Amino acid sequence: MSETADYALFLDFDGTLVEIAPRPDAVQVDPTLVPALERLRERLGGALAVVTGRPVAVIDDFLSPAQFDVAGLHGVERRVDGHLSGGRPEDHPDLRAGVERLHAETARYESVLIEDKGASVAVHWRLATPGDAQAAETIVKAVAADLGSAYRLQLGKAVGEIVPADATKGHAIRAFLEAAPYAGRRAIFLGDDRTDEIAFASVNEDGGISVRIGDGETVAGRRIATPADVRALITAWAEGAPIDPDTLPAA
Repeated sequence: MSETADYALFLDFDGTLVEIAPRPDAVQVDPTLVPALERLRERLGGALAVVTGRPVAVIDDFLSPAQFDVAGLHGVERRVDGHLSGGRPEDHPDLRAGVERLHAETARYESVLIEDKGASVAVHWRLATPGDAQAAETIVKAVAADLGSAYRLQLGKAVGEIVPADATKGHAIRAFLEAAPYAGRRAIFLGDDRTDEIAFASVNEDGGISVRIGDGETVAGRRIATPADVRALITAWAEGAPIDPDTLPAA
């Protein structure tokens, strides 16, 4: 087996492929990123996927005109080889009611943003004052608690997201690894946030390679400093540099 057939590459989006932006819709995609991802996907025989909290359709908009395999909404929806499954808002009536409550209870707080993803919802307070940010976090925690065990709250960088309890990036990566072209390969997962720690632990347990982007305590085995460094690594691998993630700096 060649080195390129040894690995399956899984990439978070925000804070990993692109820099975090003050608003979710303000992310800027480096013009070199998509061509490099396409070349690397070809080199890996198709075993490259984006694993993100964003909806699949939003990732498509950012990475247009390319379409990649994507696990969206932390795995609630998943597209493999053009076939999309999961993620229907109508399957989550309790969550839809929770979204309405979030809008109502955060409306008074300036710069608190509700990102309704259909089958999940994120509350962002990056632009809010400290007092408003604390209020937003308290509200999203209360809504998540009232939704019960069918949903869970993920806290990240100035964001709280309510997702179905059985949806994690770790489960999404394992699902990819059950079918071609991912099956039989060693997973590499790059992520940057507390929401990625579950997937890091899962990948570690399965003998893969977990890579934390940026600072912070982590269970990941390796670390890369910035999204710009990630893009440089992707470009190098796409252009034929040896794919040897075990040589990345230890976390």
